Amino acid sequence: MTVLGRFARLLVIGCLACLPALARAQAPPAAPRPAAPQHRAVAAPTPAAPVIPARPGARLAPGQPIPPAELEAFVDGVVRQAMARDHIAGVTVSVVQGGQVVLKKGYGGASLAPYRPVDPDLTLFRVGSISKTFTWILVLKQVETGHMRLDADINRYLPDALQVHDQGFSHPILVRNLMNHTPGFEDRALGQLFERNYDRVRPLRVYLKEERPRRVREPGALVSYSNYGAGLAGMAVTEASGKPFEALVESDITGPLGMTRTSFREPHPAKAGLPAPMSPDLAKDVSNGFRWTPAGYEARSFEFLEQVAPAGAASTTAGDMSRYMLMILGGGQYAGAVIYGPATAQAFATPLPRPAPGVPATHHGLFESPLSGGFTGVGHEGGTLSFLSNMVLVPDLDLGVFISTNTDTGGALASVLPERIVARFYASPPAPPAAGSPQLADDHGAFEGVYLTDRRPYHGLEGFIYRLIGATRVRVTAEGKLLVEGMDGMNRWTPDGAPSTGQFISDEGPQRLVFQMAGGKARRYFAPWGGEVFDRIGYFGQSGALVLLTSVTAIAAVATLIGLLMRARRDFRETPSQRRSSLLQTSQAALWLAAMLLMGIWAMGAGDLAKVMYNWPGLTLILASACALVAAILAVATLVFVPLVWRGGRRVDSWTTGRKARFTVTAFIFLGYAVLLASWGALEPWSA
Repeated sequence: MTVLGRFARLLVIGCLACLPALARAQAPPAAPRPAAPQHRAVAAPTPAAPVIPARPGARLAPGQPIPPAELEAFVDGVVRQAMARDHIAGVTVSVVQGGQVVLKKGYGGASLAPYRPVDPDLTLFRVGSISKTFTWILVLKQVETGHMRLDADINRYLPDALQVHDQGFSHPILVRNLMNHTPGFEDRALGQLFERNYDRVRPLRVYLKEERPRRVREPGALVSYSNYGAGLAGMAVTEASGKPFEALVESDITGPLGMTRTSFREPHPAKAGLPAPMSPDLAKDVSNGFRWTPAGYEARSFEFLEQVAPAGAASTTAGDMSRYMLMILGGGQYAGAVIYGPATAQAFATPLPRPAPGVPATHHGLFESPLSGGFTGVGHEGGTLSFLSNMVLVPDLDLGVFISTNTDTGGALASVLPERIVARFYASPPAPPAAGSPQLADDHGAFEGVYLTDRRPYHGLEGFIYRLIGATRVRVTAEGKLLVEGMDGMNRWTPDGAPSTGQFISDEGPQRLVFQMAGGKARRYFAPWGGEVFDRIGYFGQSGALVLLTSVTAIAAVATLIGLLMRARRDFRETPSQRRSSLLQTSQAALWLAAMLLMGIWAMGAGDLAKVMYNWPGLTLILASACALVAAILAVATLVFVPLVWRGGRRVDSWTTGRKARFTVTAFIFLGYAVLLASWGALEPWSA
């Protein structure tokens, strides 16, 4: 659920002093705590072929397995360095190759008070969206049996209450569209994707009905990662098989594979209408999730995902994931168990059409990723509020890597470990980054600008927030490098050939960035991970416009209130219409400032994603939106009074010309601000 990474930094507009606030809770430097003892549990390797000893640092041929001792030493170094640097409480890792488990190890703690070490065979970690790979296996198994077709309308396999309506679009959503994340849904998460109060958890069928997203584009048009789409797919296999989703996973995948420490069930009391809970034997070994704070590790409550289980509810161990990876690398078979047939194995090996040359493809639900040495991995990342995980399979090396971390700071480690392993053992040392392009420096305007993700809500308060956090800024350096700055920090890219092709390669790895060009200008770019697209937007869709107009509005509002106080000290004359106009504008000024202040207060508490997710939208944000809505209505009404305040000419019982002009300018400032906020969805307190 990679959308969660976007909340690493939150740009929030508005405060009483009319300054925009960057409301990410940045943890100030703190003295690191002593490292907890490391738990080690390494499987004794029994490689299928003799291991050829490798010199430290020597690169292996593709058919040569990694020496287990060297692999362990390398992974130890990478993981422990990241745990100390990024404050990660616990990590679990498994690596398979050649049909064998090469490495299986736990690091750090699954709980800290009392301390419980991570055991790769016992400790369950939440793996987030890696759960979707189980769902795609179940879908393809139904295709194998003829109960489903990939090119059929998904409505054929859904109950009437969950039918996807056309909403003005001409093409139906196909099963295949769900698997490659092209159904055309907006993406929503706040307040409903995770729950910490089990009383709020709903059955999958109810969740899908009540949290139905809008369709915002034709299916197949663009990739936009969709948790809701995976939920629909899970519901479809439930309907096609006649079994509850959790039971189907157990009977068709985890049971035959002997994955006894893997479950889509969650620890909670039994509740009518919901799946049976996780067994006590498993529940006691589920790792805590942690957040790193200036005061140290903060244990978080359990994240319930049962309401959308097919998208992310799995809990598992590194040991069980070894079996799972060996099964996929084995074409659907492991230790005598046949999970799926050749058709599904071929589907996972076959890339679906790419949206543009160079863009990673999906392999029927598995995401493609370029690796060092010219190798290509397929797999899936996963993220909850606290757990960040990754599974990468490299068929050409018969290699699989799984890693999961239990702290919200573990995303970088989870993302890079598989690539680091391949680079260390199978790739030549990286060459220095290529020189920049003078042509790119000269034609910088073709790429520079602000780009907004298509993976977002498209209306209401959630849409407003995502407009702020879902944008990236693209710049070109003087030496002809491309800089992309967004929620993942700043990344540097070099043109791969002529800049006009829109193809760029990372200065820090094998990842590629691809722009779609039109008329010599970049129109959009495809995220390097392949799951979303960023569209170029005009000035009034950018946060800069909101910052500017917020500042101007705040100044005008403060000036209006100061003027009222100053005029109260002396006699002045005005017509009845002017008196009403003044009251109207003064009320707007107070409301705009109240809205900005409330938004600023909300922003200051938005540093903890879990609080935002669970408490969304919260009374403060609703009040901010309501104040802004009333102010916007009054701003429109004020237009009627603009001609009226100018009547009376030079009569002594009328405003001066200067005051009339100030009123008029302020009225249009307030109106412009209202129009901008309305277009961004900020004036819809009911939408939350």
